[in-house]
This record gives sequence, structure tokens and C-alpha cells, in this order.
Amino acid sequence: MEIIENALEFEQRKQSFKNTSERIEASREVKDLILSLNTIYKEEQDPKIMDLMKRLTGIKQKIEKRLKGRP
Repeated sequence: MEIIENALEFEQRKQSFKNTSERIEASREVKDLILSLNTIYKEEQDPKIMDLMKRLTGIKQKIEKRLKGRP
């Protein structure tokens, strides 16, 4: 359950990334967390894990939107 603890810690962390490299690192980290949680979810089918994955996906989308910038 260390993965769930890491995911909760990431969710609570301050989400102000000052430069592009920090945003890229955060995007990769949250992607790894989501994929790890998905493997756990496949085994346990716990709705709490699904809710956590949804919240992390929202954070990831915000980070990636900021990375891509305005068209």
C-alpha cells in the first residue's frame, strides 16, 4: 500500500511548478502513480482507488495543459 500513500502525498503536495522541467517530472511521476494504482485496482476493485486515480488524472491534465501552453 506504499503506492497509495505516495499517491495521497502527491495529491496533497503544493502544485506550483516553477519551470518546465519540474512540470515534466511531475507529469511523469503522476503517470507512474496512476499506472501503478491501476494494477492494484484490477486486483482489488476498490472504488476508493478509482476515485484516487480520477483525482490524480485531473491533476495530470492540468499539468499537461500548462506544458502545452496556448495555441
